[in-house]
Amino acid sequence: MILALLPEVGVGTIRLGMSGREAVGVARELGFASSYSPDHGEAPGQVLCEHGESGTSFTLGFTKGALTDIHLYRFRVEDADVTVVLDGLDVFRTPSEELLERLAERGHAVEQDDSGVDTLPELKVILSNESSFEYPMDEEGDPIHFDYVLVTSVDFGPRGD
Repeated sequence: MILALLPEVGVGTIRLGMSGREAVGVARELGFASSYSPDHGEAPGQVLCEHGESGTSFTLGFTKGALTDIHLYRFRVEDADVTVVLDGLDVFRTPSEELLERLAERGHAVEQDDSGVDTLPELKVILSNESSFEYPMDEEGDPIHFDYVLVTSVDFGPRGD
C-alpha cells in the first residue's frame, strides 16, 4: 500500500474537507478498521483508523463536520508493505535528518526544533519522531525515522522560539 501525503489535499484518497462518513468509508476501502458509525453523527471530532496487518494507524480530525487534519502514525511491523511518501520520498523509512535535507534540497522550507517536531510550514505538514513504540534507534538511542506526520488544512501561524 502506498499512501501519498498530499499537502493541503489529504493522504492517498482521503481528502481534507470530507465528512466523517466519507473519510471513514475511504479508510475502510484502504483496509483500515474504525469504530466510527454514521450513528455517531456527522461531526465526529476525531476518529481512529487502524490497519491490523501492518500496525499503521491514523487519526482523522474534524472541525464542524469536515476533515481538517490527518495524523498518520508509522507502521509497527517493520517489513510492512506500507509506504508513506511526500514529494516522492519515503517518510517513514528514510532517516529523519536525511529526509529533511532532501526536502530542503527540493525547495521546501523546513523548521526544525529541539523537541523532535519539525515543520514544513508552506505545506502545512508536521513530522515527528516521538513515540512510545519501539522503533529502530541509532547508537545514542535516538529514533532513526519519523514515526508521525500531520497533514492539515489549518495554518500553523508563527512559531515562537
